[in-house]
Amino acid sequence: MENQDESKKDKKKHKKFSKSEQHIEVKNLNIYYGDFLAVEDVNISFKPRNVTALIGPSGCGKSTFLRSLNRMHEVTPGARITGEVLLDGRNLYDKDIDPSDVRAHIGMVFQRPNPFPTMSIRQNVLSGAKLSGQKMSKEEADELVKQALSDVNLWEEVKDRLDKSALGLSGGQQQRLCIARAVAVSPAVILMDEPCSALDPISTKSIEELITKLKKQFTIVIVTHNMQQAQRVSDNVAFFNIAGTGMPGKLIETGSTNKIFDHPDEKATKAYIHGRFG
Repeated sequence: MENQDESKKDKKKHKKFSKSEQHIEVKNLNIYYGDFLAVEDVNISFKPRNVTALIGPSGCGKSTFLRSLNRMHEVTPGARITGEVLLDGRNLYDKDIDPSDVRAHIGMVFQRPNPFPTMSIRQNVLSGAKLSGQKMSKEEADELVKQALSDVNLWEEVKDRLDKSALGLSGGQQQRLCIARAVAVSPAVILMDEPCSALDPISTKSIEELITKLKKQFTIVIVTHNMQQAQRVSDNVAFFNIAGTGMPGKLIETGSTNKIFDHPDEKATKAYIHGRFG
């Protein structure tokens, strides 16, 4: 009984985020794995309802940085940060912030489609809502499934097989289903880690069109190695680089997509964009 009371007290301590909060600001962020400094001193602000592309060579810390934005990197033993990640002025790493609440407000879409293999299409969409303890009537659940799948342009393709395995979908459809799963919990921000790298050109085009559609509702941060994709889908670009093996990744330059691609300030940015390294 005493443990139950303590558990209730702990839950009360956790501050909740508003669904309207979309502005992320990163201040003096350093990311460590044990004693190894993986990403050093990042300062950047992400504009609400914009797409920001993170670009740079392999190993420069783009994905590590992305995962720090919703505390996903914490699942790796020894991972830690110094500095702040602020969501509308509140540090996501404060002790009174529940990481699961952070992840409900800042969703993640991974490099390869990862629908839950034992769940149907419908169950995949509803999984996040159920995990967060949201209670719904069958009618409300049906409406949420339809809305989320419609938001990712998948409803017409799957509405007659909602109770079938998600593994029966194509790779592009599975990735859109994973985005629907993220959208279904009404996040403020969606993080995408190379969401098209495992897809064919037609599926890639579909995901890119979807990103352009979703930015009307969400702040989106995407990691991509595809420079043409960065130009097509993003409003802003952040270029990361690394000086050498064993050195930390650093944020070199940020700016509007047109500015970064047409008139970058840093020589390293220009060299990377024009394919001279990376």
